[in-house]
Amino acid sequence: MHNVAEIQEFQNVGLFRSKLLEKMLQNSLRKSIFHSFTRRHVASFKLKDEFCDPENPRILQFGDISMAHHRIQVEGGIVRTDCRKSRCLSQLFDMNVFLKMEVNQDTGSFKERGARYALQNLTEEKKRNGVFAASAGNHALALSLHGKQLGVEVNVVMPKIAPLMKINRCQELGAKILVEGNDIAESREIAMKLAHEQQGTYINGYDHYDILAGAGTVGLEILEACPMPDAILVPVGGGGLVAGVATAVKALSPSTEVIGVVSETCQAIVESLEAGHPVYVPTRPTLADGLAVPNAGVNAFASMKGKIDRVISVPENDIAVAILRLIENEKVVCEGAGAIGIGAILSGKLDYLKGKTVVSILSGGNIDSTSLGRCIERGLAYDHRVIRLSVIIPDKPGGLSKLTGLVGDLQGNIRDLYLERAFMRNDMSSQRVKMVIEVKGKEHEEQLKEKLENEYDPSNCQFKNSSRLAGL
Repeated sequence: MHNVAEIQEFQNVGLFRSKLLEKMLQNSLRKSIFHSFTRRHVASFKLKDEFCDPENPRILQFGDISMAHHRIQVEGGIVRTDCRKSRCLSQLFDMNVFLKMEVNQDTGSFKERGARYALQNLTEEKKRNGVFAASAGNHALALSLHGKQLGVEVNVVMPKIAPLMKINRCQELGAKILVEGNDIAESREIAMKLAHEQQGTYINGYDHYDILAGAGTVGLEILEACPMPDAILVPVGGGGLVAGVATAVKALSPSTEVIGVVSETCQAIVESLEAGHPVYVPTRPTLADGLAVPNAGVNAFASMKGKIDRVISVPENDIAVAILRLIENEKVVCEGAGAIGIGAILSGKLDYLKGKTVVSILSGGNIDSTSLGRCIERGLAYDHRVIRLSVIIPDKPGGLSKLTGLVGDLQGNIRDLYLERAFMRNDMSSQRVKMVIEVKGKEHEEQLKEKLENEYDPSNCQFKNSSRLAGL
């Protein structure tokens, strides 16, 4: 027989174990739902984003941008980034070029502004239930950091194209990450269903109203540092940044041109403006992966209409060279989306702004290390500073030494070299030499070409540069 005290103790232990088991099951179920969810669940389950209704889009108001600006200044957590003049780029482009350094935010992009403001505006109940998002990286990073600081659980669905570096960083900040979806549209459907099931709040990274208001604070800071610029170049994916900046700038400086900049492979905003409403346009791979959004946000689109002056499409080559120019001239590492404004200037489509004051928003710097290497190589190739060539030379002692000596005499630096004998036709006494050579530019390339053609005959020399590489 047990006494009363022992019975009470057994009851308490049983109650504790019961509650512990219940909590473990809830956590296990929550984790299982989040990590096991796949696209096939979405096909028969369509949800509307309550904050982004195509039938009733919300047009961003300047007063809300001012409120966001005041709140993030007072409560802190956001870096007030420089808007500095670039002496080198100004001289290179014959413009007064200013750079808005959003790359200096803690997570490396402007997305922190809207993310923090949206989290600050949640009710206590919504904070307890957590937030959900779909993002290729920067929005996810911003929510992860500020969710951790503000005590809000963050769950993010990232598309398969998301850079590994950004996935890892989000996990390090404590966010729950699910990599699912071929593009951001598919990831969004999954994230919205998860939010619905778990009674959380879905925060669209480029269309939630608070996100737009936070993004607009970039425009206010630009005008405070550089009053009345002639033009502001704004990277455009889903349209949140350009909607916020255009609303702020046109309210205070109507004569300033607000120019949206997109990759040639991501044309959602271009076709949406032509159609007069947001349309779905599949994206193709781009160096500006942060702009690879297949459809413009409904609130963002309604807010930007009539406020942006033009949209410029930038070739991939010019994005690569822009990344290179910023590294070499400004010692700033930018992702493709952040560098695309400089790419627009490089493309020659903004030559009418020569002699004027132009602000380019460096919206983000979270580029994967391997991608950065590829961008630099592509930029060097397009810049005529790395060239490929093949030369047929005599297959005899001293033949290769003579070729490399000619290249060295002209101060060319051989970076790679490959000998080919097995596939030579009709001539058993020759070999083909394929080389990648670092040169000083177009003029130096022509000097090297002339020297080798004189020595080995033009028919035996093939030069391959970026002008022949349409897919570079």
